[in-house]
Amino acid sequence: MQLSAEAIWRANTKEIIDLLDSSALSAKPKNVHFYAPSFMYCKTRYYNSSQNNFPTVSVTGTACAVNCKHCGGKVLKTMRPAETPEKLLTLAEKLKQQFASGCLLSGGCYPDGSIPLAGFVPAIEKIKRELGLTVFVHTGIIGLDTAVALKNAGVDAALIDIIGSDETIKKIGNLNVTVKDYTDSLNALQQAGLNFIPHVIVGLHDGKLKGELEALKIISSVKPSAVVIIAFTPIPGTAMAKVNPPQPAEIAKVTAAARVMFPMTPLALGCVRPKWKHRTETDILALKAGVDAIAFPSEEAVEYAKAHGHKFGFSSCCCAQIYVDAAFRSPSK
Repeated sequence: MQLSAEAIWRANTKEIIDLLDSSALSAKPKNVHFYAPSFMYCKTRYYNSSQNNFPTVSVTGTACAVNCKHCGGKVLKTMRPAETPEKLLTLAEKLKQQFASGCLLSGGCYPDGSIPLAGFVPAIEKIKRELGLTVFVHTGIIGLDTAVALKNAGVDAALIDIIGSDETIKKIGNLNVTVKDYTDSLNALQQAGLNFIPHVIVGLHDGKLKGELEALKIISSVKPSAVVIIAFTPIPGTAMAKVNPPQPAEIAKVTAAARVMFPMTPLALGCVRPKWKHRTETDILALKAGVDAIAFPSEEAVEYAKAHGHKFGFSSCCCAQIYVDAAFRSPSK
C-alpha cells in the first residue's frame, strides 16, 4: 500500500491494523512522552499525577451559549472556574503557591465559536510577568487582534479544535461558523506568531468519520507547533450520550494519516478518548502509527513502549507541551 494520507484514508479497518502491524509506518519515535495533566487524577503502577500542577480553568465558569450535542457544557464542570480577571489572578497565585507549573485556560463558546479571552489579556500578562507560570489557551474561533494580544501577553501556546465539515459544525456544534472560519483562525494564530497546536476530533459526527481528513489538510496549510488527535467520547447527560464512539482502528486511521502528513511535527494522542479496553487498543495502535506522545496512557501502552525499546517519561503537563518536549526527527528515521 502506498503510504499517502489518501491511501490510508481509503483503507478499511483490517488494512489499517495490518499496515500498522507490518511497521510500514517506519517513522516511530525514539522517545515517547506520556502526559497526565491534573484536571483528571491518574494513578497507575507507573505514575501518580499531581492534582494541582496543570489544571484546566474555565473563564466562563459553567456557562456556554452553544450547548453542543457532544458536550452540553458538561466538560466545563470539570474545570476550575475563574469568570473574571480578578478571580483568574487569585487562582493563579494559589496555583503558584502549590508549586504548579502552569494551566490551560478554556471556557464556554459564543455562537460564533469564540471563547471570551480578550478581557483576560491583562491578567494573563501579569500571570506571565509576576508568577512565571506556563499558560496555554484554548481559543476556539479567533481573530488576528485577539491572537496578537495573547501573543503580546506572553501566552505560551494556543490550542484549537479544527472541524473539517460544515455539516458537523452545524449539526453537532450548534455553531454559526464554517470550515473557513477555522482556516482563518489558524492563519491568525500563525500570523500573530503564537505557538499553536490544532486538535482533530475523530468521530465527532455521530461517532462516524466525516471531515477529519479535510481538517488535517486545513492544518497542513500552516505550520503548527504540534498536532493532537482526540476522539469523540460519549458523556452521560448529553444529547450524544448513547452514540457509539469511533473504533480504535478509525482513530488509528486519522493518526496514521496525520503522521504521514506531518512527519516533522510533534504528534500526540490527546486526553479525550474512550477508556478501558477501547483506550488500550487505541493507545497501542497510536504508538504503532508513530505518535510522539499520549495523554493518560493505558498501562498496556506503557508496557508496549517499554517492550519495544522506546525511551519514555511522564509529565503532569498538558500534552500540548509536546511541542517543546519532542525531539524532532527526519522522515527517514
